[in-house]
Amino acid sequence: MDITVEKPQVNEGKNEFITVNGETYGRYAVKTKVVVKGDDVCEVAKEFVLPNLQPGDAVFFSEKMIACTQGRAIPLKDIHPRPLAKFLSSKVYKNPGGIGLAMPETMEMALRECGVLRILFAAACHCVGRLFGKKGWFYIVAGRKAASIDGPCHYTLPPYNQYVVLGPAEPDKVAKDLSKVLNGALTLIVDINDLGGEILGSSEKIDVDLYRAILKDNPLGQSSQCTPCGIIRKKQ
Repeated sequence: MDITVEKPQVNEGKNEFITVNGETYGRYAVKTKVVVKGDDVCEVAKEFVLPNLQPGDAVFFSEKMIACTQGRAIPLKDIHPRPLAKFLSSKVYKNPGGIGLAMPETMEMALRECGVLRILFAAACHCVGRLFGKKGWFYIVAGRKAASIDGPCHYTLPPYNQYVVLGPAEPDKVAKDLSKVLNGALTLIVDINDLGGEILGSSEKIDVDLYRAILKDNPLGQSSQCTPCGIIRKKQ
């Protein structure tokens, strides 16, 4: 079956350009098929991203896209939260940018990924932090494995509106593998939402703060655009 490769786009409600440190960068979302377990992400990149690349471009991939191909998307029906997960999730702030660990199923996966003792210690640190007016201590202690867990929201693209998605395994290695099929382009694995984000993996050493700033307003969007990757193009 032939698949039409669409040109990179600027998603609705998103800005094409952003200026960081005096330089202006274009950010273009790349539409793909719905990626599922067993898909070869390098083949997806070759089919949908490579035809649109220009010299000097950098490419970024959603961590959810990578995790889904690795089988790290777990159906809600297969997750059976223990009482501790139900209790802890009820105490989590419900962030408008994503469900995070504020549901029993995502908290259950955090307990499995990080270990019960680490999550309990992180929760204790969170309580201490609140006494001093400090935020974010839970995720600092629990680590990226916990922070990268993503639950379903009303805008999640089916079938993943019925899944919990874990963080990707070996994001640096995946970025390097993708770069090889993208003519050596700088490749990033990112965890971004409408409130900001992080660089989880890269094909080479980078200025993390620079690329975090370039992508801080989430040019991919969070609705049903089916654009799990994008291109960064420095304006000449």
